[in-house]
Amino acid sequence: MRDPQKTIGNLIDKQGVSFISSVDGEGFPNTKAMLPPRKREGIRVYYFTTNTSSMRAAQFKENSRACIYFCDRRFFRGVMLIGTMEVLEDSQSKEMIWQEGDTMYYPEGVTDPDYCVLRFTAERGRYYSNFKTEDFEIE
Repeated sequence: MRDPQKTIGNLIDKQGVSFISSVDGEGFPNTKAMLPPRKREGIRVYYFTTNTSSMRAAQFKENSRACIYFCDRRFFRGVMLIGTMEVLEDSQSKEMIWQEGDTMYYPEGVTDPDYCVLRFTAERGRYYSNFKTEDFEIE
């Protein structure tokens, strides 16, 4: 992969679904399909929305180890990113990724106490394409 930033970024930006994985209290992985990240900073930092009361938010508060995965089904390629997930409840983070229509999920608006932001920070990744895998570090 010549340019991980471009290759991985393009793959991620074209996906309508993302998968996030947390670790439960017994040490087992838990994976969930979610909407794509609301914002990304290069291929290192990603922002998602979720409910503060969700099982996933509780798991990330307990254990920040996480994984996110994006899959391009059409070309049978994907990228797994490994890192940490933070649960952010400050107003600046919430306002940064709030979108019109979010009141469908968070009726009280951007200040809804059941609305929070998940910030994933990648440390390394694994890219799969053309029946080959390639590990890479995130710079």
